[in-house]
Amino acid sequence: MSLNVGQVIERAVRADHVGVSELSRKLQVSRRTIYNWFHQETLSLDIICKIGSAIKHDFSKEFPDDFARLNGESIYNDRLFMGADTKGEEAFSNSVSYWMNKYIRLLEKYNELLSRNSHSSSHEY
Repeated sequence: MSLNVGQVIERAVRADHVGVSELSRKLQVSRRTIYNWFHQETLSLDIICKIGSAIKHDFSKEFPDDFARLNGESIYNDRLFMGADTKGEEAFSNSVSYWMNKYIRLLEKYNELLSRNSHSSSHEY
């Protein structure tokens, strides 16, 4: 019988000797939420990464298919979750910065495309 995602997470948490109380403080969720996650058959990649960040564990080995969906972008390699001295709060602020910067770059590309289209259509008249 294979383990569900929650059980894999629980084993990693316990193997890294992180208490549920400590983990719940780092993630700013209740202990009950942590225990509920331990009983889930599936968890979002976001939750898996937050837990990995809090316990400094790379879950990409346990869940390669989920991490493969990131199209080659590893959030662990972006210093979001696996920094040498990363703390839970710092990891959260870094992840916010990461996604904000990603959004800004996408918005800039979008605006550039709009600008190109408006220039090319204005030359047609």
